[in-house]
Amino acid sequence: MGPELTIDTEDRWTSGKLPCEAVLAETAFHLQDVGLVLEMIADGLVTLSFDCNDHLPQLAALAARYKDRKPDLADLCLIRMSEIYPKHSVITVGSEDFRVYRRNKREIIPLISPP
Repeated sequence: MGPELTIDTEDRWTSGKLPCEAVLAETAFHLQDVGLVLEMIADGLVTLSFDCNDHLPQLAALAARYKDRKPDLADLCLIRMSEIYPKHSVITVGSEDFRVYRRNKREIIPLISPP
């Protein structure tokens, strides 16, 4: 489980990103700067686009499916978001788990990550 960042919008680098709160919390932890994350939200660089309450059954199913990999909430949210926004890629610096995770049970999740 690496520091996953976000679901990327169609314009890879100039438009806003679509994270969930779990991803933003993990990002703030890894950056050691919650203020920077709050600035990213305030500046419109990221837009919250996911509420776990609306997807609890699907998140629980994903947690059960990938129990052996011990996914964190951010991972589960990103898998689910990848199902909801299939044209978007997941940006991550820790891609090992995301090379195993599948959206809609069988589809590879498109990633943007360092080699």
